[in-house]
Amino acid sequence: MSFHDTADVAAFGDKLTKVSLFESPRMFCDVYGLRPGQAQAGHVHAGNDKIYAVLSGRCRVEVGGESRVLTAGQVAVAPAGVGHGLLNDSDAPATLLVIMAPHPKPPVS
Repeated sequence: MSFHDTADVAAFGDKLTKVSLFESPRMFCDVYGLRPGQAQAGHVHAGNDKIYAVLSGRCRVEVGGESRVLTAGQVAVAPAGVGHGLLNDSDAPATLLVIMAPHPKPPVS
């Protein structure tokens, strides 16, 4: 078993910051940090489901053409083949726990 610290919001850079917490050949789990105005452009994963869980702040999440603002404790699921993306349209940083399975690029053993 391993334990990892999440990222410090103050360390987030000029673009969306991704901190890997865990990955295996089957999945990965990251923390995303978005300063105000930062985004993850809309995209699709043909064979991978993705979960966005807001840890702090708020973030606009788009899944399948529907857009909603999520706050801490709320979750969005983007099933395989469905477009999705993020935008921090608030005036404060946001952090999200992001899980994807199966792993799109499994780590080399």
